[in-house]
Amino acid sequence: MIETRHPAKTLIVWYWRGYVRRQLPLIILASVLMAAEGGALGALSYMVRPMFDDIFVAGDRAAVMWIALVVFGIFIGRAVAGFSQRVLMTVVARRVSAQLQRNLVHHMLKLDSGFFQANSPGKLIERVRGDTTAAAGILSNTFSAVGRDLVALVSLLGVALSVDVVWTLIAIAGAPVLYLPIRLLQNLVRKASRNAREAAARIATRLDEIFHGINTIKLNATDEYEAERFDREVENYVRAEVRTTAAQAGIPAMMDIIAAIGFFGVLAYGGLQIIDGEKTLGEFMSFFAAIALVFEPLRRLGQISGTWQTALVSLERLYTVFQQRPSITSPARPRPLAVPAREADLVFDDVHFAYGDQPVLRGASFRAEAGRTTALVGPSGAGKSTVFNILTRLVDPQSGRVSIGGTEVREMALEELRALFSVVSQDTQLFDETIRDNTLLGTEASEDALRAALDAAHVSDFVSRLPQGLDTPAGPRGSGLSGGQRQRVAIARALLRDTPILLLDEATSALDARSEAIVQEALERLSEGRTTLVIAHRLSTVRNADKIVVMDAGRVVDEGTHEELLARDGIYAGLYRLQFASEG
Repeated sequence: MIETRHPAKTLIVWYWRGYVRRQLPLIILASVLMAAEGGALGALSYMVRPMFDDIFVAGDRAAVMWIALVVFGIFIGRAVAGFSQRVLMTVVARRVSAQLQRNLVHHMLKLDSGFFQANSPGKLIERVRGDTTAAAGILSNTFSAVGRDLVALVSLLGVALSVDVVWTLIAIAGAPVLYLPIRLLQNLVRKASRNAREAAARIATRLDEIFHGINTIKLNATDEYEAERFDREVENYVRAEVRTTAAQAGIPAMMDIIAAIGFFGVLAYGGLQIIDGEKTLGEFMSFFAAIALVFEPLRRLGQISGTWQTALVSLERLYTVFQQRPSITSPARPRPLAVPAREADLVFDDVHFAYGDQPVLRGASFRAEAGRTTALVGPSGAGKSTVFNILTRLVDPQSGRVSIGGTEVREMALEELRALFSVVSQDTQLFDETIRDNTLLGTEASEDALRAALDAAHVSDFVSRLPQGLDTPAGPRGSGLSGGQRQRVAIARALLRDTPILLLDEATSALDARSEAIVQEALERLSEGRTTLVIAHRLSTVRNADKIVVMDAGRVVDEGTHEELLARDGIYAGLYRLQFASEG
């Protein structure tokens, strides 16, 4: 995925309008509570003055109770306001994060297959989980701190100024010096945060590869090699996170240095005034408390500037994905099929397609008659699987025409087009759910219809022996089932979909003889009354096809029945003799 730099204003406006604005009532309520919590610090520092002057110095007994009650009330109010605003902002942040995740997944599901080829599952998982959570930091951390600490800062400076303007100016005289170093550190935080997010994505990618390829790792004894690769990714992530934290920590550290200089100046100047009787002890203690408390929200605000840069990086990464647009979409005015789907021929007319600079189809033309079985055969790389991808519009050709019943596939609504097909492939995709869920796959079917499909696909033959029957988990990517069992579940799924067109892509090539025979019988039952397009390397499985289309180097070089093609003694006859000799 190509990362693009976007202005911070663009990111914030997008985030606010798309996600935050709808939470405005809760944010306003939380902001009032933040102001109350922040203002409590100013009130406490103000109460230090009468505490010292009226109680400790003047010994006014009557003042003890009212001052104690006021201080008590300030602490209670601060506790309630702080608790409530944190809960409210957590609710807001989690809602926004959840909505971001939902929208991001919905958006990515509409993107072209090329997007997922260019971006590993680990990277995309990190976008959906890691970046949405980090982006929520703007609300749960940044916004909360700004709302609370800015009010605290203003109220505390107000108390300090009310005591002595000169003291206040001395205390904060060094603050302007921080501007340039803080800007430099913010840039470092943003760069380091971007590296950390990318490192986290690489870790997620490595984990995805390890867990999904665990059997390959074990059989090739590469566990140490994979562990070392993972260790390197973790080390890179740790280094990136340490750099991020160091840059973030540098901002409040510099503020502490400025605070030290300010306190030194105030003590050196104000201490002499107290000794000379120009200021009371209560005034000094109230000022001292206010300035001491000023630097705490100031430090947090400085630290928030680092958190802000980290959140901006995640917003930028999310925004980049949302800016991706699918190139394969439904037309503005889709056309329906001109004939019933079960009577529609599939036609490729001079179709050219290339992956980048690599041509795959070079003017392929053929017709698959409705209700009949057409087989695509030829050597590897001939373009057979690409035919399926173009027909279902996973990709679009650069030129040529692909039509169903006379209607070009690009003129049809995507949802309606893909609803015409059922696909059974060599690598059957099962999910880590029950066999029932994998068979239904969102299809609403009665129990009788489900049982009929399971029986026809010979799924019932093995399901009855499983401990939980249909509710037995298939395992990650169907790893809890054998290859033949996975194929039979896929066939049952196709039977339930009951679509007019069936695409079979090497559906039996990875099976043993017994499993192949069972699956082949189920496939023949599935093909009845449907337009079937078959890709097969085992030519023995397509001998009975109504028509065999021979492809080579992206072109259709011959077509006919099994007997006709053998009689011509062309590519098909050569492939057939080669397989017959190897199998014999």
